[in-house]
Amino acid sequence: MAPPVPPPATDRDFRGYGTTPPRIRWPDDARLAVSVVVNIEEGAELSIGAGDEANEFIYEAVERVEGVRDLCMESHYEYGTRRGWPRIRKALADHGIPATLNACGRAIALSPWLAEEAVADGHEVSCHGWRWERHVHMDEPTERQAIARTVDAIAGAAGSPPVGWHTRSATSINTRRLLMEHGGFLYDSNAYNDDCPFLHHDGDRDLVILPYAFDTNDMRFQPGGGFVQGEDFARYCIAAFERLYAEGADEPRMLSIGLHLRIIGRPGRMAGLTMLLDYLAARPGVWFARRDAIAHHWRAGVGLDPWQARAPSSVFSP
Repeated sequence: MAPPVPPPATDRDFRGYGTTPPRIRWPDDARLAVSVVVNIEEGAELSIGAGDEANEFIYEAVERVEGVRDLCMESHYEYGTRRGWPRIRKALADHGIPATLNACGRAIALSPWLAEEAVADGHEVSCHGWRWERHVHMDEPTERQAIARTVDAIAGAAGSPPVGWHTRSATSINTRRLLMEHGGFLYDSNAYNDDCPFLHHDGDRDLVILPYAFDTNDMRFQPGGGFVQGEDFARYCIAAFERLYAEGADEPRMLSIGLHLRIIGRPGRMAGLTMLLDYLAARPGVWFARRDAIAHHWRAGVGLDPWQARAPSSVFSP
């Protein structure tokens, strides 16, 4: 018999909690934590008119415009703040659901009133990068600057510094270390590998990792994404809810629902969001929570001291 082949070296974790999940219960013994995330990207998309190197090309139906300002694309994104946000804001208020606004710094700098309204409603405003861009190829000085500018923009508009981070899709290998070095971050959502939180340690520092999801997300209304009607979004999210709700009887589970102002905020889709929120709000044993609340609860559940932000490092001046 041939000797066993040793596993290749890797820093990836394919097992997670495995068969020994933490014995953590949500507040009031809820079976499931539901995190509604509202992405605020309008004004932070690529735009020659804003001095960027190119125009944004990600939307539902576009003709790519190169070399000159794309007024059509700009108006698609403006719809999100002008019409999408008021509709989503009202839907959340009608159901009494607190949310996390995953906001780009430049978007909030252009629309600070949006952060002010969100905070007045009891929502959290967290970081989604300075621009709506990937960090994967950024060098450290550039990424440090993006983190600092984002924090300053949100703190100025929301009245307090943000404590959460989620980069558009591709993060860099340095992002989590830089967040911990910055000193003001409780959690990072750049993970898609679980249905419950976990911890990331680096020396004497740590971050709570709150996994996000691209399937229970209105981004699937984009071409090829699978959602056509608002009811498609609602039914899929309800199916995910039911599975996690059942599993939550024995192990901690969280459901992330991703929204975008310019996508679900369209009138033909809002019925799907209302259908989903009606369904979830009617079920017992559901904890609707901001992501900062989930992160604080998880830290306490695993026996860590209450989280306190460290003063930002001087190398993070924007």
